[in-house]
Amino acid sequence: MATKEFKLPDVGEGVAEGELVSWLVEPGDGVSEDQPVAEVETDKALVEVPSPYDGTVKELLAEEGEMVPVGDVIITFDVDGEEDEAASAEAQERADEPADLAETDGEEGDEATATAETDEVGTPGGRVFAAPSARRLARELGVDIGGVAGSGPGGRVTDADVRAVAEEGDDAEAEPSGPRDADVGGQAAVTKRAESRDGEGPTGPAPDAAGRDRTLAAPATRRLAEEEGIDINDVPATEERDGQPFVTPAAVTEYAAAQRAAREAEVEAEAEPVEAAEAAEAAAETTTAAAAEGEEERVPYRGVRRTIGQQMERSKYTAPHVTHHDTVAVDGLVELREEFKEVAEERSVRLTYMPFVMKALVAALKEYPVLNSTLDEENEDESAVVLKKYYNIGIAVATDAGLMVPVVKDVDRKSILQLAREVNDLASRARERKVTREELQGGTFTITNFGAIGGEYATPIINYPETAILGLGAIEKRPVVEEREIPEESRDANGETVSDVVVARETLPLSLSIDHRVIDGADGAAFTNRVMEYLRNPKLLLIE
Repeated sequence: MATKEFKLPDVGEGVAEGELVSWLVEPGDGVSEDQPVAEVETDKALVEVPSPYDGTVKELLAEEGEMVPVGDVIITFDVDGEEDEAASAEAQERADEPADLAETDGEEGDEATATAETDEVGTPGGRVFAAPSARRLARELGVDIGGVAGSGPGGRVTDADVRAVAEEGDDAEAEPSGPRDADVGGQAAVTKRAESRDGEGPTGPAPDAAGRDRTLAAPATRRLAEEEGIDINDVPATEERDGQPFVTPAAVTEYAAAQRAAREAEVEAEAEPVEAAEAAEAAAETTTAAAAEGEEERVPYRGVRRTIGQQMERSKYTAPHVTHHDTVAVDGLVELREEFKEVAEERSVRLTYMPFVMKALVAALKEYPVLNSTLDEENEDESAVVLKKYYNIGIAVATDAGLMVPVVKDVDRKSILQLAREVNDLASRARERKVTREELQGGTFTITNFGAIGGEYATPIINYPETAILGLGAIEKRPVVEEREIPEESRDANGETVSDVVVARETLPLSLSIDHRVIDGADGAAFTNRVMEYLRNPKLLLIE
């Protein structure tokens, strides 16, 4: 039986990390190759991560909700019939370790062996390996996990390592300009006590604790340091083994006590000048803040939601938006859709208005190609408007994670029913977060249908680097003014033959946002008029 590690793979070009949304397996579960074991959310989509092995899940090394860098080990498997690479590496490390450190007896020896088996992680490629709880603690304390030296087996970063770095940062900010011998960390006090044992000072090397890169200690001593919440490399070493600093359990205990005493003294010193009234006011403010905090909920801003926000910000602050609003009567479109609806159902297709709008858009884009373009700004001296001769229409879909825009490719080459089938499929998979990265790329123009939720007009934000986006309101009956011929017998003395009447018509509100650097308002209005003509008389699409 071999233990195999599995690292979070690169689930998409340019993706450096992902949020582990949920585990689909538990330790002890049998898995087969390519079976999904986890759901990971990147800044593009939600993807399932498959197992590369046939075997049994041994350990889950990341927690649900944790941000995991690509390349970090997230799960281990027990696999039959292969050499255990991790065990071989561990055996080699034990062989290289000084003999007196490897010798433990009784319960301590068993616990040390168990710790090494469960916690040891290699560091190929210079990557930082840390327990999930340590990564979470680093985020909470504002500590850069990449700058934390690991004291755990195999160099793994522990909770104690993170706390030590956070405390060092706090101490550095509060440190006075005078000598360090008197206080911070208790190192000087430990040194003096070690010197006072025989009146001459330590027989071994000076306790060079700060910044030590390597420390020899028994596994039980390291575990004691973790429990005390201190870094083993900061504990003064009064002995040497094989030319390296060696730390004993007594030194760890003494150093931890000195640290606690120093922190308590600092707290008391700071509290003395505070007047009773000020203390009461501070307590009241704390209570108020706590109460306010209890009424709030912090939702992580990351993954797809953060990407959407960044894209909207980039678009709004890069392209000067102008929005053109209009309304078209679509009684003919409503009737045509009803007529084709039965045919579509016979072919198991749900027919909406969207395919008709897409066809009308493409027909108008061919006449006004500047709306199917991007602005190439890579080289200021050679900037150019790139007119696209292909028609890939993005359809904005509301999901739990925000607005996603899957793209229907080559709309001009597909029939109404083909478009209906593809739109339904993409929208469904977008809501389930199962669209691929490729299906979200390559758009030349975007449609957003806010009318499906309710509403008439909006100011859609352009899906940059595209230069235009069309928003659709709800198709509803609204009052429309029309001219009607007056019967001859009803005409008055003025001889007027027509009159204005208000009637109820099925209407579709349109909101077209354009990048005013590229598209003039007149072109935007003319384009909208052409779209309206096709929607007013949808049978014109049949001759396109």
